[in-house]
Amino acid sequence: MFESVLVANRGEIARRVIRTVQRMGLRAVAVYSEADAELPFVAEADEAVLLGPPPPAASYLDVAKVLEAARQSGAEAIHPGYGFLSENAGFAQAVLDAGLVWIGPAPEAIAAMGDKVAARNRVAAAGVPVAPGTAEPLTDVEEAVRAAASIGYPLMVKAAGGGGGIGMKVAWDDAGLRSAFATAQSAAQRFFASPAILLERYVPGARHVEVQILGLPDGRVVALGERDCSVQRRHQKVVEETPCPVLPEPVRRRMFMAAVRAGEAVDYRGAGTVEFLLDPASLRDDDPEAGVFYFLEMNTRLQVEHPITEMVTGIDLVEQQILVAAGKPPSFNPDDIRRRGHAIEFRVYAEDPQRFFPNPGTITAWAEPAGEGIRVDAGYRAGNTVTQYYDPLLAKLCVHGVDRAAALDRARRAVAAFRIEGPKNNVPFFAELLENEEFCSGKYDTGLIERMRS
Repeated sequence: MFESVLVANRGEIARRVIRTVQRMGLRAVAVYSEADAELPFVAEADEAVLLGPPPPAASYLDVAKVLEAARQSGAEAIHPGYGFLSENAGFAQAVLDAGLVWIGPAPEAIAAMGDKVAARNRVAAAGVPVAPGTAEPLTDVEEAVRAAASIGYPLMVKAAGGGGGIGMKVAWDDAGLRSAFATAQSAAQRFFASPAILLERYVPGARHVEVQILGLPDGRVVALGERDCSVQRRHQKVVEETPCPVLPEPVRRRMFMAAVRAGEAVDYRGAGTVEFLLDPASLRDDDPEAGVFYFLEMNTRLQVEHPITEMVTGIDLVEQQILVAAGKPPSFNPDDIRRRGHAIEFRVYAEDPQRFFPNPGTITAWAEPAGEGIRVDAGYRAGNTVTQYYDPLLAKLCVHGVDRAAALDRARRAVAAFRIEGPKNNVPFFAELLENEEFCSGKYDTGLIERMRS
């Protein structure tokens, strides 16, 4: 086992990784930008190295600076968290080339899943269900129109080389496809430096359900559980829960097997997430075996929403990542994974709770809820400033109960007790959501927030 880990990230995820690194008796090294000097993760690390100015390109995304920080601090391994360089195959390879341990999957696995078209083709060959769509990336709109004729409308138009919902548009006919293609291609070029586009059959009323997998050093891939991530704004997750409240057990088992096959297709090691679209219209009360789902993408890193899987399984996923990277067996029995109760995560953002636009500013008051079944992974405290340079995620409020009803009750109390003053935040929206009949019923889909704000 290595003795020191550099956490190549910031905010709540850096703080969360540091916590496990130190609990395991290892030395935690933080890196930070000038804008983040006063954030808690910097003070809580055993050592912190300044990377540079606030812009990500000059700090957290600067591979040379991160590697130099590792050399300077004597760190032996690098944990990338999520976002920034976490799914950058070139960075993973650079870490290995520098003689350091990369706490993540092999660069080849990251690259294989980083291109949506290539990933889709690869998992399909392994027997994972995929929606009707294009087998090759498209760069010409007329070519897309011809492809649409064979796939059928409606279609989801998305960047082939990126994620996060950026540039995604739904097309219902040829005219809509031409418009959506131009928008998606522009965003793809701007954010991912690639104009390639993927077309897939759009599933109206879909639920976004993902499976947490873990690839072990002995080559096995195990499924730890699923998370429903259907509460979204602008195709980006806001609330997640586990288990999915509408997923029949036979369909769950099929989804787990599909996720494992996807991991095996790239010889996956470490923590990863396989995302699916579930068609609720295919679920039938008289046939629990019914249920259609399609592969969406694979995230070759730790997910923002990993804490709720930890709450229902009792498994520390960061610890497992570190053990796998060191070639050690997991700290749990992979043949006896038990999931208890229900857990929900609320992503607390510095954003307007009506239109969900970022709202930077200085936090003047911060009081977290506490108690049994409540976990807060926070990146800020009173006196800290939320800047425009980074994602405005402030914290993750997670609750656990013996069942969904108990988790919802605990969530209502926790949301009411969470006090943040200064920048606008979306805690008031969560109070509203927890009284929404559709959400409380469990029978919602990815259009829930849009309906709430229409």
